[in-house]
Amino acid sequence: MNRFSLALHFVRRELHERYRGSFTGFGWAFLQPLLQLAIYAFVFVEIFKARIPGAGAPGYVPFLVVGLWPWIAFSDAILRSTTALQDNSALIGKVAVPREILVFAPCAAGFMLHLAGFIVILLVLALTGQGIRIQGIPFAILMYLPMFLYAYGAALCFAALQVFVRDLVQILGQLLTLMMFAAPIFYDRSNLPDRYQGWLDLNPFTGFVEAYRFLLLGHGNFGWGALGLVLAIAVISYLVGSWLFRRLDPHFEDFL
Repeated sequence: MNRFSLALHFVRRELHERYRGSFTGFGWAFLQPLLQLAIYAFVFVEIFKARIPGAGAPGYVPFLVVGLWPWIAFSDAILRSTTALQDNSALIGKVAVPREILVFAPCAAGFMLHLAGFIVILLVLALTGQGIRIQGIPFAILMYLPMFLYAYGAALCFAALQVFVRDLVQILGQLLTLMMFAAPIFYDRSNLPDRYQGWLDLNPFTGFVEAYRFLLLGHGNFGWGALGLVLAIAVISYLVGSWLFRRLDPHFEDFL
């Protein structure tokens, strides 16, 4: 079995494991996002009366959705992949499987499921007149490729380190929460005082959030320079993660 077929096998296994025993099966991948959308719409619009400042600004629900759902895919993929080597410790040393595939499988499965839910939500918002630009959806889907590369590189790094530092995944959960609030997901860049707006660019995920809002809502600015930075972040993440994973790979069996 070649590497590609092996990767597909582990991705299918991961998808099956996630919904094994579920009453709705894979249908939950579509029902859950719609349920979350209804909850967010009620809480943020009806209770908190959240609004985006500025004339011509989108409604808060589509504004939140196009930034939050990519983040959910990104953070979920990293957290699930971080423990991939531990979860498959019985295979390591007994079966000749490239170990990076064990990290790739939960990362890819997470992105596939959340992307499917994201598309469903975008279509629902578009059909209900929430200002989603249908022509931007294909480009938004393409943006998932560099975001996946970014997440996969980070996952390789953290999965390798988790073998030696077993409480890393708990620390990582807190760091990802901090990273989420340090990106303009729940708020717009213009909500911050001018002296703080530049600090958002230090968060690597800011570029992805603003790219999705520009593509799907026509909100904000996103040019070729910002796109180049997003692609560079993805490539650097993958290269660093791959390098660290290969360096630590020979020692995994001793610690698992």
